[in-house]
Amino acid sequence: MAESKENTEVKETQNPEEFLANFNWHNYEEGIDPVEDDKLKEFESLVESNFVDTADEEVVEGTVIHITDREAIIDINAKSEGVISLNEFRYNPNLAVGDKVEVLIDVREDKTGQLVLSHRKARTIKAWDRVNAAHDNGEIVNGYVKCRTKGGMIVDVFGIEAFLPGSQIDVKPIRDYDQYVSKTMEFKVVKINHEFKNVVVSHKALIEADIEEQKKEIIGQLEKGQVLEGVVKNVTSYGVFIDLGGVDGLIHITDLSWSRINHPNEVVELDQKLNVVILDFDDNKSRIQLGLKQLQKHPWEALDETIKVGDKVKGKVVVIADYGAFIEVAEGVEGLIHVSEMSWSTHLRSAQDFVKVGDEVEAVVLTLDRDERKMSLGIKQLTPDPWTDITSKYPVGSKHQGIVRNFTNFGVFVELEEGIDGLIYISDLSWTKKIKHPSEFVNVGDKLDVIVLELDVDGRKLSLGHKQTTENPWDKYEDEFGLNTVHAGEIAEIVDKGATVNFNEDIVAFIPSRHLEKEDGKKLKKGESADFKIIEFNKEFKRVVASHTAIFKEEEAKNVKAAAKKAASGAEKTTIGDVNADLAALKAKMEGK
Repeated sequence: MAESKENTEVKETQNPEEFLANFNWHNYEEGIDPVEDDKLKEFESLVESNFVDTADEEVVEGTVIHITDREAIIDINAKSEGVISLNEFRYNPNLAVGDKVEVLIDVREDKTGQLVLSHRKARTIKAWDRVNAAHDNGEIVNGYVKCRTKGGMIVDVFGIEAFLPGSQIDVKPIRDYDQYVSKTMEFKVVKINHEFKNVVVSHKALIEADIEEQKKEIIGQLEKGQVLEGVVKNVTSYGVFIDLGGVDGLIHITDLSWSRINHPNEVVELDQKLNVVILDFDDNKSRIQLGLKQLQKHPWEALDETIKVGDKVKGKVVVIADYGAFIEVAEGVEGLIHVSEMSWSTHLRSAQDFVKVGDEVEAVVLTLDRDERKMSLGIKQLTPDPWTDITSKYPVGSKHQGIVRNFTNFGVFVELEEGIDGLIYISDLSWTKKIKHPSEFVNVGDKLDVIVLELDVDGRKLSLGHKQTTENPWDKYEDEFGLNTVHAGEIAEIVDKGATVNFNEDIVAFIPSRHLEKEDGKKLKKGESADFKIIEFNKEFKRVVASHTAIFKEEEAKNVKAAAKKAASGAEKTTIGDVNADLAALKAKMEGK
């Protein structure tokens, strides 16, 4: 009996497993060791409080006691251990023996007598309570990224499929979504739609919270001139945004390099780490202006000290303007070639006529101011000044051929060679034609024969003539169309106070109105042909005046004179009546009767 008492006695600290292990079932069944009723009731209460009733469909907590290739063995304090497929733990690849997991009894006994549990169903039952609690309390939850979907990712949170928008993955733009698939990450539940059972989570919210703390700390320490390390966050056409560890700053394109650049991506690239200097910021330090080139020595300070005025330098054309071109002779050091220093020609053209961006050119240093960091260059100085021996090449009276470059109201500019231009006054274009504007006589680009009329070496001016290359036709016309000569012609135009007659391609005579009268008293009309007498010829002013009336008036005057002479010689034989009769007949003839 002593042994029976020892075996059946249960201490307050004894648990059911120990009791069952030490209990002598044989003696109990044979009636050798009877158990008191109060002891049986105490045992039943211990079993009820410590062992799971496998008949109830409730979620219980179990312990992983073994893991195979396919299953996890879970102890839930039941009569036997349960099994769960490892597929239900895909969200938790780090599952290990000893981990506590929630399970639901799926099948009390399968055909092999095995207790079958479900972790997935247990998680689903508890998931919505946990998700709602995490959302309400702002808790951080772990989620398993299952796959990509349109606009973001699908994440397993407590067994519920939640949506992670692409914009909520990180604070910086994501270019490769696949790198997050099959990863377990921390999230914050930001939205729950109970009607449609939708959950939205964010990883970016956690990062922003950390960044906000860092931002406050960084902003409080910012000072002008401070050098910080940052990461290139974004590249635009006007500059580069730098992440300083939660605080963004902008490097304007002009502060990236001492040299001219067309786009910031010529200097930096995304995700590149670099040191920058703080140039300025606003009062609340929300806009921070950064610089990169300021960390390097100014190129003018590193410019070769031996370079001086008159030296030849080589460089690349980086910018072209109407007034000239900028040449980079060293990194960050530019000189200006004004368009007037590109050619010896006094006829200015656009700089694009001489160079284009990217050209490698050689030039002469004309001015150099290291303090002001300015340099002017010249190209034309590489060739001799054409005006140096102008008197020997273009003496007065010499004949040449040039190209018409442009017009003015008073004449034409002709280029004899690069740098040598001359002016032909409108009056020196033609001996005979009356020209109102040079464009009536010649076109830009035409080749024209000229003679040097005047040469001003100091003023770098040439006076040219074109008509002087041929003989003056008015010299021969002076004899051919002399006073009182008669020529046949046709009325070409009726003009104010008269008409014009073209005797040839050069001679256009003017006929005053009173000299258009014919012998019958009528006037000549356009298209009528007649004889004309030259009554005025001016070679200097190229003026010719003619008359048709003068021809028959002169004939009449001759007839009157002859009649008077005849009358005088025959006065002795002729009576006064005869003379009167003759004069009357002559008068009638003159009056056209």
